[in-house]
Amino acid sequence: MLSFLQNSAYEIIATSIYIINFLIILNLIFREKRSIETIVAWTAVLTTLPAVGIVMYILVGRGVRKDNMFKIKEQEDKIIKKNIAETKARLKCSSMLDENLRDNIDMIDALTNSNNAHYTNNNSVDIFDKSRDFFDSLLYELKNAKNYINIQFYIFKDDVIGSEIIDILCEKAKSGVEVRLIYDAVGSRLLSEKTLLKLKKSGVKTGAFFPSLMKIVNFNLNYRNHRKIVVIDGNIAYVGGNNIGDEYLGKDPKFGEWRDTHLKLTGDCIVDLNTRFILDWRYTTQENLDLSKYFTKSQGSNIYYNKSSNNVGIQIVSSGPDITELDEIKYGYIKMIQKARKYIYIQTPYLILDRTLIDSLKIACLSGVDVRIMIPSKPDHPFVYWASCSYAGELLKFGAKIYTYGENAFLHAKTIVIDDAVCSIGTANMDIRSFELNFEVNAFIYSKEVSIKQRNIFEKDITNSKQMTIDMYNSRPKLIIIKEAVSRLLSPLL
Repeated sequence: MLSFLQNSAYEIIATSIYIINFLIILNLIFREKRSIETIVAWTAVLTTLPAVGIVMYILVGRGVRKDNMFKIKEQEDKIIKKNIAETKARLKCSSMLDENLRDNIDMIDALTNSNNAHYTNNNSVDIFDKSRDFFDSLLYELKNAKNYINIQFYIFKDDVIGSEIIDILCEKAKSGVEVRLIYDAVGSRLLSEKTLLKLKKSGVKTGAFFPSLMKIVNFNLNYRNHRKIVVIDGNIAYVGGNNIGDEYLGKDPKFGEWRDTHLKLTGDCIVDLNTRFILDWRYTTQENLDLSKYFTKSQGSNIYYNKSSNNVGIQIVSSGPDITELDEIKYGYIKMIQKARKYIYIQTPYLILDRTLIDSLKIACLSGVDVRIMIPSKPDHPFVYWASCSYAGELLKFGAKIYTYGENAFLHAKTIVIDDAVCSIGTANMDIRSFELNFEVNAFIYSKEVSIKQRNIFEKDITNSKQMTIDMYNSRPKLIIIKEAVSRLLSPLL
């Protein structure tokens, strides 16, 4: 018997692997109900590379139980729905006076109905297209915090800029300011235990999102919290593409100049960003914060019409795999693409599109809309980069203008602006991972003034970019064609 097992070991192992792979595919189809593209991609990997496929699936393919990850109490749900109902009633009146609001009421309703995204219009917006300006503003506001700091980043490093922020958080906590920090366990895996101990000893409350038993090697590479949120005293908030690390200041020679976009917000939209943070905090730490006390400002506010520069309409929209039936931020992007009549300008580090997005962009091109997309000129993840080039090449054939930003630079901004009317800036890339696997948050902004600012930033970035032409794309070497083909096949998994 022993000799039989020894002689048949290879056959037994190989058969077991194929059985396991078959069960994984059945699980993808019937239990997790993934998209057709994802199922096809995993089936290709599991059948052509059986052993490697199992390891890949364990690392980046497994689903988790994620229903109701971010629970809202019945009392809080009533407050949110009451605010939204009041907002809808006021919007109907306000839209009679505000042309921009009237033109975009359908989009506001779509995001409200899919995401309970509360619309507020007494807000102001500062756009930072230079990371140094964002960090200078953040450091200043953190130092002036009086009551609380809620801070959340996907990547938080304890390098030079990270240590500077950590020192401020510790100082503020010691002085009596409530400080809460959420960091993603994968993105912030290099955050040292020494630093975490320093934060906790100073009174900073910390939470690691979706941790693994091992800090450096996390077997839960999917379902990461990619959000970047800072709320200070309920008066000032930040959201955008920057994480906390020296490379975001252009100090990593691998990337060179780091080009990102971040927002500083004031007004009632801060309540919605705070709500998002608190729900993430509850899940991460199990601390049962009272969400209702943070609704004070929005309960007393009114939606009103005013042409002042600080009367900006905003919806804070979050998305994540905890709601499997909806891709809220993706819906917002698609709605913007469908609404555009003059132009669509998109900046994204990763361009990996599903069928609905790529068809929407093609239709926009065919309709005479000026579609311009800017991606990095260099990869940070090779497979993702070649897949992005493949989708860019497909859009080139329909008349889209594709730009690659810089030479010794990396574009990390996640922005879309249309027709000097609506723009979206936040954490969600234009890729399948952001739409289906990551937890994200974006600000959808209804303002001619802010949209023009974002358009001007895009046009300024064009001067530091190279335009990809159809002739350039068609003349690419065969090796690159092969890389693109393989990367595109795997794109639902990237």
